[in-house]
Amino acid sequence: MSRGRGPTVRRRRLASELRRLREAADLTIDDVSEKLECSASKISRIETGHVGVTPRDVRDILELYGVSGDDREALVQLSREARTRGWWHAYSEVFTGAFVGLEADASSLLAFQALLVPGLLQTERYAHAVIRAMRPDADEQEIERRVTARMQRQRLLTDPAPPEYWAVIDEAVLHRTVGGRDVMAEQFERLLTMAALPHVTIQVVPFTAGAHPGMEGPFLILGFPEQADPDVVYVDSTTSGAYLELPADVRRYSLMFDHLRAAALKPDDSTDLIARLAATAESGGEERR
Repeated sequence: MSRGRGPTVRRRRLASELRRLREAADLTIDDVSEKLECSASKISRIETGHVGVTPRDVRDILELYGVSGDDREALVQLSREARTRGWWHAYSEVFTGAFVGLEADASSLLAFQALLVPGLLQTERYAHAVIRAMRPDADEQEIERRVTARMQRQRLLTDPAPPEYWAVIDEAVLHRTVGGRDVMAEQFERLLTMAALPHVTIQVVPFTAGAHPGMEGPFLILGFPEQADPDVVYVDSTTSGAYLELPADVRRYSLMFDHLRAAALKPDDSTDLIARLAATAESGGEERR
């Protein structure tokens, strides 16, 4: 898979270009909606990438903006490509918003988690236990559907052209027993296996680091290979997430991640800690600190 060439990023790029062209034409959203006889909310949602846009709509919009020739045809073609469906559309009831599409197109992923193992690194049994705990009212069919979707997401890291993935986790993640001791032993081994990959780095922020920037909550910084696709910060929550795209917000979270990397154990020391915990979990003993 070529990073940054999927439908979600193409839709985002098209939205940004349409917004730029409208502003260059000195038109407001209300002006456009009146001239095209559609709702202002439709134009707004097109410009934020929240909805797809047909090639015909793109032609009408660009005609209004005075764009013609090769420039117009390039954007019309981009609109066609943005309407293709990624594998995640089969799990539309699981994945909401553009998160998985953006993740699939990112060239770098910088993740911080304070409570649980990041989704891309979870084993199937660990994921099942986490999703079951977070959704106590869900039936087993829904739980299995969500676990399957999460396992499908993880193929990203074994793609022939995977993104650079850097995960920083709080030490508390390693000591929270999820699903039982055998599940944790399996999860520790999974972390060690993934950390051995050349494009994956895992660091642990030890308890001794004290207070740190990540205490605000989990987040993910998605970087893209094309300058036309600015980085995005995804701030996670139990039921939804927020996307931050303003340069000031992206810089703030990038600085937070740099501080977390500095506060964390070095990658080799982090995997040593995980290996010790794995050995302890397998033997049924307690780690000596």
